[in-house]
Amino acid sequence: MAALAAEPPAGIVPPAVSLIGIDKRFGAVHANRAVDLTIARGSIAGIVGENGAGKSTLMSILYGFYAADAGEIRIRGRPVSIRNSSDAIALGIGMVHQHFMLVDTFTVLENVMLGAEGGAVLAAGLRAGRATLERLERDYGLGVDPDALVGDLPVGAQQRVEILKALYRGAEILILDEPTGVLTPAETEQLFRILRTLKARGTTVILITHKLREIMAVTDRVVVMRAGAVVAERDTAATTIEELAELMVGRKVRLDFAIAPCRPGPVLLKAEHLRVRDGRGVVRLDEVSFELRAGEIVGVAGVSGNGQTELLEVLSGIRPLESGRLTVGDRVVTAEAPADPAAMRALGLAHVPEDRHRLGLVTAFAATESSVLGYQRDPAYVRGPFSDQPAMSRHCAGVMERYDVRPRDPKLRSAGFSGGNQQKLILGRELNREPKILLAGQPTRGLDIGAIEFVHRRLIERRDAGCAVLLVSVELEEILSLSDRILVMCGGRIAGQLDRAEADERKIGLLMAGAQGTAQAA
Repeated sequence: MAALAAEPPAGIVPPAVSLIGIDKRFGAVHANRAVDLTIARGSIAGIVGENGAGKSTLMSILYGFYAADAGEIRIRGRPVSIRNSSDAIALGIGMVHQHFMLVDTFTVLENVMLGAEGGAVLAAGLRAGRATLERLERDYGLGVDPDALVGDLPVGAQQRVEILKALYRGAEILILDEPTGVLTPAETEQLFRILRTLKARGTTVILITHKLREIMAVTDRVVVMRAGAVVAERDTAATTIEELAELMVGRKVRLDFAIAPCRPGPVLLKAEHLRVRDGRGVVRLDEVSFELRAGEIVGVAGVSGNGQTELLEVLSGIRPLESGRLTVGDRVVTAEAPADPAAMRALGLAHVPEDRHRLGLVTAFAATESSVLGYQRDPAYVRGPFSDQPAMSRHCAGVMERYDVRPRDPKLRSAGFSGGNQQKLILGRELNREPKILLAGQPTRGLDIGAIEFVHRRLIERRDAGCAVLLVSVELEEILSLSDRILVMCGGRIAGQLDRAEADERKIGLLMAGAQGTAQAA
């Protein structure tokens, strides 16, 4: 273990956070290896690393979710014991998790005050809480309607509620875990403005992310972790994306590899005038028509909430049509003749869902079971009336090896993997089937730069093997680099279509905003 730091001399401003010799194991997995880390007060620090590098575990120890097996934590120069998140909050530490901890049916004010109501007289607490919330919104530019139901808010606003929750409880050190994974480019820029305001007011921000461009844009210093240990620290101004990527992965990484022109084959999927309403009667897809051909990647761009999710659900058989016609191979799907997900899979269609927790995994299942989810009745995985566990385990081990899922433990519960490794398990399950049609919803969400390179290559390989790929992504850079054609959605409609050669961020952005004519002229 590293030697304990001495108390800071009088007059010297101590660091906001000092982690000394932090070590943590989960069974055979050595998540953190004697980590030493210092974060300056009033700075924005980035922590980067591959999926499973130990970033989130380290910050979960700081926030009291886990107890370290060894090591010491110092906050503002003083040794502290953090046994749970209540201890962390009392020390001025707040955390915004990758998957928000909000109650959809509560208002913004009720969510912010939950657990900190301020006494038995709720009305008085609510009045005081509203005044405090309004002051925080003004001070930090975090405007959200206090009386809005959280479930009705867009993702970017929900994230602001999480930040307000932490500030309401007095957070002076704010940890954000993959904060831009579900944000649009505009929402990301707004978040960065908020983080800079927090820094200017003395808050220390710790940013866990795999997006190196964002690290370069907003942090003062960056820490690189690999295999549970800190392998490098850099002042952000003195490093580059290329250096950080190589430090993270241990080799050079390229995302700008050449892609051969596509050679489109026959139409494998045809959508005609698709129309869908949600449970409240709101039209989510309105007269959507397009074709997918063998041997091409069609990208779908758009601000989240403009029908992309509903489109994937209709095409995969999860959501029924109100009207329109979908043709996959020789199967015609209509409102009167629906097809469920099993029927669509039987037609050679695979689906990587946008929400891995809600639709991609059962987190309580072992990785073995998640690796065959949806295909569990395949003859390869059954023996008589029972599942063939050894066959499933061998299959899972093969997927883990080919798609670099860490740790390589088929018996580990799906919830025990990092978000990026959960995503790789789902990708391996779907791509391993060599589908004719692949629906890929946010396939690199939560992945590190090395894994993104790996996924991009696999999508291109499937395209070149004759698969028709529909790629839905909020990452415009991903859409532009991989797509042969780009469909842009706005308000549940296809606002425009661009070929690879003519597409750029400006044209796509105009279409995303509904400015069809302006975009076409551009």
